[in-house]
Amino acid sequence: MIKPPLFSISTHRDALDITLIHRFLTQDSGWARGIPRATVERSIEHSLCFGGYIDGAQVAFARVISDYATFANLVDVFVLPEFRGHGYSKALIEAVLAHPQLQGLRRFTLATADAHGLYAEFGFVAPLKPQSLMERYFPKIYEAGMS
Repeated sequence: MIKPPLFSISTHRDALDITLIHRFLTQDSGWARGIPRATVERSIEHSLCFGGYIDGAQVAFARVISDYATFANLVDVFVLPEFRGHGYSKALIEAVLAHPQLQGLRRFTLATADAHGLYAEFGFVAPLKPQSLMERYFPKIYEAGMS
């Protein structure tokens, strides 16, 4: 019998494969194309990051921006395409939501173009009062070289 690979999740920054994260975000994501590596490094430095690993190689990532008291925003979530369909994204979100520093928050937000079903499984819903939300959004900032 062949054993399935063991998927592990860690918040240790030293274990993160910054090259892989940068490559995915800049080339394969729909939200951060062209992002400079220095920007990725700075974002990781100022966030709670979760790496997903199989046999020590990173295959998934999620980043949380938070004050650890009232608010958190989940961003940059991905599983490499060749590892999708095995429940790794669910395991990653479970780990994020179970993290001790992210308990008791009044608001936990995220934005997604196509994974509404996944996040709904964990209690995420459309904003109760969308009319109260505002944003400054520059979707092609990295491609334009404005960062």
